[in-house]
Amino acid sequence: MKLGIMQPYFFPYIGYFQLIDTVDQFVIHDDVQWIKGGWINRNRILVQGASRYITLPVKKDSTLFDINQLILPPDISKHKQKIIRQIENAYRKAPHFASVMQLVSDCFAYQERNVSKFIVNSLLTCCDHLGIQTPFVLSSTLDKKNELHAQDRVLNINMVMKASHYINPIGGTELYNKARFVENGLQLSFLKSNDVAYNQFCDHEFIPNLSIIDVMMFNSKWKIADMLKAYDLL
Repeated sequence: MKLGIMQPYFFPYIGYFQLIDTVDQFVIHDDVQWIKGGWINRNRILVQGASRYITLPVKKDSTLFDINQLILPPDISKHKQKIIRQIENAYRKAPHFASVMQLVSDCFAYQERNVSKFIVNSLLTCCDHLGIQTPFVLSSTLDKKNELHAQDRVLNINMVMKASHYINPIGGTELYNKARFVENGLQLSFLKSNDVAYNQFCDHEFIPNLSIIDVMMFNSKWKIADMLKAYDLL
């Protein structure tokens, strides 16, 4: 069984969905500490030819907690409306604006202030739109050794899930030792996304690795299905 493990990311780039699509089960690593400045509550969209961040604010007194303890602030509704307006203004002329904007609006309409639950719902909504059927598992629900960290924690999650093959994004190459995985009866591979380019607005140079929102705004589901296979396992 092929397994992927990632923290919940806010409308992540296509490589995140390539990983979900290629594994048999996908673990949302929700019980590790949130680190400010990552991709948990922000991502980038295309605004007038340049990349710009969209950010979900986090209630200040929850920032020292684990991801699954983070809370959106009481006035989150106005922040959601601001982000929706940013996306509308940025992509109003995109070919798939209407259907994708409805998807985005549905995600933001989800009445949940727990950051992890809110983001997992948006990930599942995007997966449904893209035809990805990989089941999700929350790491916080697993009977694992919570005192472990880094590689040892990932190994333990694989053992608990009875995985035979762990796949990690290419950025984790320096974090994991293949020999340690082999010792534990596991194959280790790294997913390296190929260059995925498509027509954004024709008067601007292509900007890669933006939010999946950008990919969906400019491409049909069938074209994205091909993009989801555009990677190498190393």
